[in-house]
Amino acid sequence: MTVTLSRRNLLHAASAVALVVGFSPRGALAVTPTDGGHFNPFVKIDADGRVTAVVKHFEMGQGTSTGLPTLIAEELGVDLDTVAVEFAPSDARRYANLRFRTQGTGASTSMANSYLQYRQAGAAAREMLLAAAAQEWNADPSTLFLSRGMIAGAGRSEPISRFVGAAAAMKVPERPTLKNPGTFTLIGNPQTSRRDNGPKIDGSVRFAMDVQLENQLVAVVRRSPRFGGTVVSMDASAAGDVPGFVNAATLPSNAGVVVYARDTWSAFQAREAVAVEWSFTNAESRSSAEIRSTLLGAVNAPPEFVVREGPGMDTAAAALGRSVQTVEAEFFLPWLCHAPMEPLTCTIEPTADGVTLHDGCQSPSSAHRALAAVLGLPMGSIRINTLYAGGSFGRRATMTADYIVEAAQAFVMTDRTRPVKLVWSREDDLAGGAYRPAVAHRVRVGLDGNGDILAWDHRIAGKSIFKGSSFEQWVVRNGVDHSSVEGVPDTLYRIPGMFVGLTDLESPITVSWWRSVGHSHTAFVMESMMDMAAKAAGRDPVSWRLDHLRDGSSDQRRLADVLRLAARESGWDRPTEPGRARGVAAHKSFGTYVAQVVEVSRDAAGATAIERITCAVDCGLAVNPDVVKAQMEGGIGYGIGHVMRNEITFDQGEVVEWNFPDYEPLRISDIDRIDVHIMQSSAPPTGVGEPGVPPAGPALANAIAVDGPRVTMLPVAHNGVRFA
Repeated sequence: MTVTLSRRNLLHAASAVALVVGFSPRGALAVTPTDGGHFNPFVKIDADGRVTAVVKHFEMGQGTSTGLPTLIAEELGVDLDTVAVEFAPSDARRYANLRFRTQGTGASTSMANSYLQYRQAGAAAREMLLAAAAQEWNADPSTLFLSRGMIAGAGRSEPISRFVGAAAAMKVPERPTLKNPGTFTLIGNPQTSRRDNGPKIDGSVRFAMDVQLENQLVAVVRRSPRFGGTVVSMDASAAGDVPGFVNAATLPSNAGVVVYARDTWSAFQAREAVAVEWSFTNAESRSSAEIRSTLLGAVNAPPEFVVREGPGMDTAAAALGRSVQTVEAEFFLPWLCHAPMEPLTCTIEPTADGVTLHDGCQSPSSAHRALAAVLGLPMGSIRINTLYAGGSFGRRATMTADYIVEAAQAFVMTDRTRPVKLVWSREDDLAGGAYRPAVAHRVRVGLDGNGDILAWDHRIAGKSIFKGSSFEQWVVRNGVDHSSVEGVPDTLYRIPGMFVGLTDLESPITVSWWRSVGHSHTAFVMESMMDMAAKAAGRDPVSWRLDHLRDGSSDQRRLADVLRLAARESGWDRPTEPGRARGVAAHKSFGTYVAQVVEVSRDAAGATAIERITCAVDCGLAVNPDVVKAQMEGGIGYGIGHVMRNEITFDQGEVVEWNFPDYEPLRISDIDRIDVHIMQSSAPPTGVGEPGVPPAGPALANAIAVDGPRVTMLPVAHNGVRFA
């Protein structure tokens, strides 16, 4: 990200009691008193010297409430532990994600797009405070320094609180001088731990589920058991026998019935007592086997869209015909639920001039627009209070703002005098959609007499995430939703004769981005096929991959480097112990390069255990290595757990899975050990929230395939593989 700075005149009020430094809507550094103005403040310093980082990306566990304050603390010269955190209000004009141009968190962009913003804001505040001290002390500012909240030099030393008022009268630096990375004490420090660990452990952090307002109503929704179903009629008379029940009404969208009660338990009990007649005329009524058959049929037919420029389908077919060996496989990857530990919930509170939404809000812009549309309120009458979220993996940022719209519809049907808290149960979550789409792949790889790739024919079929959404114009090109294929046509491997085709599946089942989006399935297929091709060529899987990363591009070098590092640290070149096997996978996603080696064992009864996972990651400069390590570990666990045993299935259109007993998340005992190695880099930081996911599953599958079955139809547990 490049930020162009221009000199701005100070907007100064005599009553100013704080220094606030941030960026104006045009991207320029600016200062304003805390009582308002048209600026985007990232750094706030109260008159008593208390520093607050205004974090524009919400915290769902990925570490923004540590990473962004670290940048400010480093440049400003204060202890990280003294920097308070508050989440930014909803204002896309000032707090936009620089990639999306709307306010929101996703695509592992938080650190990448905020790195220079927050550093420059901290540096500007530092220079203004030093200038204020220099003026009072009649000293040269270059002879002063700010460290641990104290300004020192010229034989004096005083806390920054002494100069906040004077600093507010200083001009904003055109180009504040950033610290030399060689002098960093916080950025890149492996001893810098997460700021929110303690508050989460002691319960002082407030999540959206914790909101309890005076006189609030709890709303739950009875949704169609089949996607696309609508309410014909409903009878809530039996719900009247449930203590705490208040009312029930059909949603304006006709997609379900909202049930109101004085507390959550009463709402859930009353919902069960409501009788609803549904119309399934336009609903999904197929079972999983039928959907799977449709997808596999699509990849065995000419594709709907050609994805990759280069050899056409006929050219690839001719090259395959000339091949000495052909390696081919069909893959099926099922629907997957995000399943964050905190189910969806939010609260709408009436205010004197509008409403406040209390939510672990991943996309304030989307939520703000949805509330304005449903409630008929001007944007200025809506406030969003962003709280911590108990996970998300993308679920809290659907393109339709589905749960926000439900809450708004539930609120608008009341007299609008009482807060309304919408609550989803775990069962609602698993059956509520916004899934990772089910996807099928069919790949045929042709090898020549030397075992080198001659042709690669790759077909993909699945439901588009972005078609029909407000993002379609940016993501879909020539009919191709890039999120359906990312990681295949843009693979970093040198693959001659590559053809890629795509066919879209139509279904009322709602889909959305899932942690690592398309890379969650394309990496599994690409890395499985690379292993299968290496085996057919009689080559070592690591060497085989490195041979296809030798065109000299920076991308290839960085992926090759993490592959070598993971191989070396895992002992790849050393024989495994009896009964053990290793598998490898490498993938670039969200600007980050990750390679993983999974080592498994098999006991006398044939049960597989995951003994060790070695991960190497190049994410540019690791601002908080401890957070990077945790995100790699979490991403590995997420990817491995879903590949092992998870899927959402349908019986005549109705979701079969009910709760965690039949959609079981990864458990600590599933993986014995994870070792994460971070490449040293001075390149700008990239994402870490998602890139650990894509290589995890295929590395596991490749390890299992060494002396076990080659799994191409997920989950792994349905292929005769038992886990210890």
